[in-house]
Amino acid sequence: MDNSFSGFYPESLGYFESLAANNNKVWFEDHRDDFEQYLMEPLKNLVSDLSGAMLAIDPELMVIPAVDKTISRIYRDTRFSRNKSPYKTCLWITFKRRSPDWKTAPCFFFEISADGYRYGMGFYSATKETMDNLRRFIEAKPAAFRKVVAFLGKQNTFTLEGDRYKRPLNKDVPEDLLEWHGRKNIYFMCQRSVDGRLFTRGICDDLRDGFGMLKPLYEFLWRVRG
Repeated sequence: MDNSFSGFYPESLGYFESLAANNNKVWFEDHRDDFEQYLMEPLKNLVSDLSGAMLAIDPELMVIPAVDKTISRIYRDTRFSRNKSPYKTCLWITFKRRSPDWKTAPCFFFEISADGYRYGMGFYSATKETMDNLRRFIEAKPAAFRKVVAFLGKQNTFTLEGDRYKRPLNKDVPEDLLEWHGRKNIYFMCQRSVDGRLFTRGICDDLRDGFGMLKPLYEFLWRVRG
């Protein structure tokens, strides 16, 4: 079997739709082979094909193509949720360093669902300490910060995301830096509806190029995190 990534199957998205309509163990077990073929196989191949590029960005990133390493579980944690549906209707991969605190560290991600896909880099949940460090850097070295993020204005792939405080935290911060300074969390996202690239190797190339573009910001966020 060819283990290189050649795109997702058209059935990959249909599987999510069917699972949403039949979110129970009996249906899932009856269609487990479909799950393995249409989702797990391409996700593992995608991780494998990106591994070299990701290690070039950061040699400490985990690139093992397996569930709970780089690939999310299909099973939902329903212990504290009103929604008791046992299975997720989206899956994702993350390239992160080996750490029990990876959610507070910058990482790269790709997520696929029936509606489309998204990818980018940033914090799953940055700590207040990390964001305070970022704010102090912006306040102390605004010119240096502008230099770090200047390339974002020359591209149209990623947008700055993350919850913001309702009011400015420091009115002396220059206006062009307020959208950075007032974030509670920070990540960079490309979100797309279903398109033809998802079913070809093109999406792998897009991820490789996009993650490479974000490398300077990734390194900066690690310095900010400390």
